[in-house]
Amino acid sequence: MATTQPQVIANGEVIANSAPIANGSAEDDVEIIKGSIQAGVVAQVVIATAAAIGLIYLLKPVFVTVLVATLLAFCLEPIVLALQRVRIPRPAGAAIALLLLLGLSGALIFFFYNRAVDFAEELPRFSEQIRDDLEKFETQAKKIEDSTRSILPAQQGMKQPIPVQVLEPRGLAKLISNGASQFGEIALAISFVPFLIYFMLTWKTHVHSATLRVFPKEKRLVAYRTIGRISEMVRSFIAGNLFVGLLNAAASTAVFGAMHLPYFYFLGAISAFVGLIPYLGVFFALLAPLAAGMGVLDKSHLAVIFVTVVVLHVLTMNLLYPKLIGRRLRLNPLAVGLSLLFWAWIWGAFGLILAIPLMGTAKIICDYIEPLQGLGEWLGD
Repeated sequence: MATTQPQVIANGEVIANSAPIANGSAEDDVEIIKGSIQAGVVAQVVIATAAAIGLIYLLKPVFVTVLVATLLAFCLEPIVLALQRVRIPRPAGAAIALLLLLGLSGALIFFFYNRAVDFAEELPRFSEQIRDDLEKFETQAKKIEDSTRSILPAQQGMKQPIPVQVLEPRGLAKLISNGASQFGEIALAISFVPFLIYFMLTWKTHVHSATLRVFPKEKRLVAYRTIGRISEMVRSFIAGNLFVGLLNAAASTAVFGAMHLPYFYFLGAISAFVGLIPYLGVFFALLAPLAAGMGVLDKSHLAVIFVTVVVLHVLTMNLLYPKLIGRRLRLNPLAVGLSLLFWAWIWGAFGLILAIPLMGTAKIICDYIEPLQGLGEWLGD
């Protein structure tokens, strides 16, 4: 026996079956509601991400100061632990370690400042040769420009533009006014770093336990492991960079000394540690030795210095870094490149220095949070 669907009758006429309309409209309403919820979630995520990026950008001095202090505190932690083993209280050990850091920093600043002053005083002796070399490059560039201009068709009936040169006012007052605010922010941030380091070292146990209590009881074990892995990663990152930098400094200093480069010990250390910046470090590492050797060394010696810096950078990034640091970070090159691009855009030079530990921290957090494990796998090697 066939069943009939209920019908809607108005004024004696059948309009439509009521059941299909009711079911169809309900399904459509559910789909519309789901779409609205998904669109709202996406919009909230986009707005929250934009707000977070803006906050990170605006609070650059705060974040950079805290992160630099954190890295230095990790460097001093082994000294504090060693002093604790000989029964020196942790506050006293933290003070001793901080004083050692300040003393070493002052000695290095004094040494490198004097070397930089000596180098600047002797640089004018080679200015004539440097000027001649630069004029040769300008002459070649001028020839290329003239040859290119001769190939292009001349446009008749058009007036040639009159070159206008705008000269900015010079003087000490302008220099001070332009850099006062920036130097003031840097000085203020540096003044906070020793206090932050001391409190991070003395209150480490309290902060660690208090941080774990923020999480629910069932999540504290995961939080404990996450914090432990992050601490281990940061320590290996610092130790690995220091070891690689010292090796490169020794090799660069030996080669620069053999080439009789002025202040080779000073330039070798600068070139080695600046070259640790991923990808862009090789360009920064070449600036100081090539500028010092221009006008002093011949082209063959300059070529040796160029090849030495490039080879050291390639060996560092492809051989030493993966073995000493890559095992702890476990980041793929694409993730590292994107991280460097993002943090350099946000924080400039400090972003290049802090990009890799920040990305390594983000990957460890993703590995321990189930909804983010897919992103952690994407960031991994």
